[in-house]
Amino acid sequence: MFRKTFATTATAIVLGLAGPGIATSQTDTGNPMVGGAAMFPDKTIVENAVNSADHETLVAAVTAAGLVETLSGEGPFTVFAPTDAAFDMLQGGTVESLLMPENKDQLVEVLTCHVVAANAMSDAIMSMVEDDGGVHDVATLGGCTLQASYDMGKLMLTDERGRTASVTIADVRQSNGVIHVIDKVLLPAM
Repeated sequence: MFRKTFATTATAIVLGLAGPGIATSQTDTGNPMVGGAAMFPDKTIVENAVNSADHETLVAAVTAAGLVETLSGEGPFTVFAPTDAAFDMLQGGTVESLLMPENKDQLVEVLTCHVVAANAMSDAIMSMVEDDGGVHDVATLGGCTLQASYDMGKLMLTDERGRTASVTIADVRQSNGVIHVIDKVLLPAM
């Protein structure tokens, strides 16, 4: 219920930013589909995220954290975007607690541990991993250091708690950076 309420509010806030026009396939946009929606490379991270049915919790969290304007800004940003299923894997009550106004600082920290101040496509990240002998440190805007690695062509990120997320959809180009969809929420050290 909370997810739909926040997502609806975030969608209403952002729709004023999004222009008309709907693509029907990856070919139309040059980007993979995410959450059943076309992702437009000429729209911002936030403008695209609100259309993904798989990222309602992330949109709600970005809205509650007051990061809509930041992630709509010029960037460039690389966002490792956890799906709703990734948020559902957190301990019961965690998401609801993070969305409370009194926990905004903690929510901002968690979310910004998914954001890098660069436009890092997956092939560039994998090249850095290779250059560093199999693991590359990735500094985030939230002060976290993620460990990037890959196995059999799949990019993975390990957070400061040792939790590893896999990139399930890579290189979703945005006007202000790139999104890589991931299957776990990355958390800062305790």
